[in-house]
Amino acid sequence: MNSSMIKTGYVSARHVIVTDDTLTVDLTDGRSVSVPLAWYPRLLHSAQEERRNWRLIGGGEGICWPDIDEDISVDNLLTGRRSGESPRSFRKWLEERSGRWGKKSEP
Repeated sequence: MNSSMIKTGYVSARHVIVTDDTLTVDLTDGRSVSVPLAWYPRLLHSAQEERRNWRLIGGGEGICWPDIDEDISVDNLLTGRRSGESPRSFRKWLEERSGRWGKKSEP
């Protein structure tokens, strides 16, 4: 059985904490899931104020960071799926940020 066949049931996010190296999501069933921030390069390369600006979407089925255009589902966290963004798309995003912030961000 591959991970795409695993059913996680209905569990939703209720709180999110992003540190310099970890994304931790508290779930409604009492669990907390922590993953390396490196799994989500946009979060890794964002400013603290951007990381703190999150909101729950889909009744807690996912988390959205509007400032960096990043959405992560609880299902992906529970099944260990990293960002699916292509390297080309991520480089373009970094280049756009460099122009906006007046500095170059390196992955």
